[in-house]
Amino acid sequence: MTAPCWFNLARYESVVAAVEPMRRFGQVTKVAGLLVESSGPAAGLGEFCEILRPGGEPVRTQVIGFRDGGVLSMPLEETSGLQLGDTIVTRPGEARVAVGESLLGRVLDGFGRPMDGGPPIEAAARYDIYATPPGPLEREPIREALTTGVRAIDGFLTCGRGQRVGIFGGSGVGKSTLLGSLIKNNDADVCVLALVGERNREVRDFIEHELGPEGLRKSVIVVATSDRPSPLRVRACFVALAVAEYFRDQGKDVLLVADSVTRLAMAQREIGLAAGEPPSQKGYTPSVFQMLPRIFERAGRFARGSITGFFTVLVEGDDMNEPIADAVRGILDGHIVLSRSLGQAGHYPAIDILQSVSRLASRVAGQEQREYANRLRETLALLQSSEDLIRIGAYTSGSNSRLDDALRVEDHLKSFLRQRPGESCTLPETAGRMAQLCGAGSPARRGE
Repeated sequence: MTAPCWFNLARYESVVAAVEPMRRFGQVTKVAGLLVESSGPAAGLGEFCEILRPGGEPVRTQVIGFRDGGVLSMPLEETSGLQLGDTIVTRPGEARVAVGESLLGRVLDGFGRPMDGGPPIEAAARYDIYATPPGPLEREPIREALTTGVRAIDGFLTCGRGQRVGIFGGSGVGKSTLLGSLIKNNDADVCVLALVGERNREVRDFIEHELGPEGLRKSVIVVATSDRPSPLRVRACFVALAVAEYFRDQGKDVLLVADSVTRLAMAQREIGLAAGEPPSQKGYTPSVFQMLPRIFERAGRFARGSITGFFTVLVEGDDMNEPIADAVRGILDGHIVLSRSLGQAGHYPAIDILQSVSRLASRVAGQEQREYANRLRETLALLQSSEDLIRIGAYTSGSNSRLDDALRVEDHLKSFLRQRPGESCTLPETAGRMAQLCGAGSPARRGE
């Protein structure tokens, strides 16, 4: 006897709900650079459309504004072959992405389609990529630490499950290597990685060398490289957010990594300028600063799971006060600063402990570990303030007992902060080594 099939209908509800019985049409009236103007169709801001090319593949676009009764949209694909008068129609359901357990280990493009040559995604549901961030009272307090496997982070900048952290640094200071270590060694259930605006060559290098098969197995990667249209680069980040929210709703702890927020902001700036927005800080349009909290606030800890966010910021000229870095730092729950001088000295990871902070470390780290971290920070600050004096040979041993203690522990402390790529350290191991450092003759002893 065949089992009734009514229980299978639930998986199709979201698909049926997205079906639009009547399609709306318009005509292309002008194409100028990155902008397509059309008379119609009746579409809302942010909705997706499709230009029907005679004898060619349709071109998807996204509505970004309106002007003189016409619709302004930006293509998400190549526009070669577009003609005046081409038909443009709405595409209902394009603001959703297919999600499911089959996403694990896959590489997707900005549309949410596989780009790794694997089979199609078996969709368990379809999630809204532009979902509204949860309200403040829908969030749970963050009390549990997330282990990253990186001693400098776990020891001094302890992160909680559901925290949002920025990784700030210039080009070539080891951001990609650090991200690979975070993804491979963290103790989250699932990792979702958005690679926005990366060079084509770097994507495969990152997957094969930094991430590796072990990291890829529990990860979902969404890619929109620098050669893709700016709306598709922005969309890729929102697709990654929707994927992370699906796994969160399954009760899992998700690590979300977005690389990089700076290139994402540049893509949104292109969209804003094309739509006629006035440029403000360093040419960035107001919509850029409106978009950032919409992204960051979708991470957090909730009743059924958590999304811990690590967002990289490419600091122009190592200027931590440039507009995007300043805006991101003001929204997130902590920032990790990568130092070019440490990187040039072969110190990996090149984390500047004194310039970095986790605003939730005092809540998720144990009391003893917090005391060790504060004492070792004091040691680092003392060494840094006395560096010039020591370098020119003007310091005489015995004239400052606290500095003598700091110099004795300096090599051990630097060894603790250095870590080979791929090397992992558990949280108890990290705390144990910090306890040894505090007992090895440093200014830490003065509080004992």
